[in-house]
Amino acid sequence: MDLADDLSLACSIAADADLVSGPRFRAADLRVEAKPDRSPVTDADRAVERLIRERIAAARPGDGVYGEEFGTVGDPEGRGRQWIIDPIDGTANFLRGVPVWATLIGLAIDGVPVVGVVSAPALGLRWWAARGLGAWVDRTDGPHGDAPRRMRVSGVERIEDAYFSHGAIRLWEDLGRGAQLAAIAREVWRDHGYGDFWQHMLVAEGLIDAAAEFDVQPYDVAAIAPIVEEAGGRFSDADGTAGPWGGSALSTNGLLHETFLDRLRA
Repeated sequence: MDLADDLSLACSIAADADLVSGPRFRAADLRVEAKPDRSPVTDADRAVERLIRERIAAARPGDGVYGEEFGTVGDPEGRGRQWIIDPIDGTANFLRGVPVWATLIGLAIDGVPVVGVVSAPALGLRWWAARGLGAWVDRTDGPHGDAPRRMRVSGVERIEDAYFSHGAIRLWEDLGRGAQLAAIAREVWRDHGYGDFWQHMLVAEGLIDAAAEFDVQPYDVAAIAPIVEEAGGRFSDADGTAGPWGGSALSTNGLLHETFLDRLRA
């Protein structure tokens, strides 16, 4: 197996996942429950994760799996090959009928994400990447004549020219970072709270220049990291450590990464 095969498998699984999640979006009989941490989960979250796990078990029976809804199968330390999945990132949007949600499928080898697929059927978009194979985006919402487009981050170099996105303000404030966020917002050219996966995909596409969020789990960002990096950007936690394990996420065009880390460390 090589990463091209893994990426092809992940894209195929994402397409099947869209067929499960799509009909449940805005469904009148959507079932919503509260998990022990009080975050919402829908019947679609669980159905999508079951599908992904079944496909991985059939195609890669020796691989580990770490998913949001059903935990870890395989090495609990994540050694070797581990698929890291978020069946529906943006569940709050999903259950309210907001189309900004996606299925995230990542593959990490010894803890380093090397394959990522982000599929957002309600937006009609899918992004994907694998180490050394570039980062790509394509439409999924019906017939079209465009080929997948290779992504490249922006060339903005100064923070005062930067377009910055952030996650929920309350989460910044809960960590004592409310004033920090306000200071960044005053310094950049433009700020917006796109949140979740979408802000990082906008960085990879070169449409915005940086995005940061806190209170994230590995399954929230494992698929995102290789996409941003293969687009020429940089992904780390707020302390500058690469990978999805630090509980926070900063994606940038690379040129601005150290500048934003300075602001986040202040």
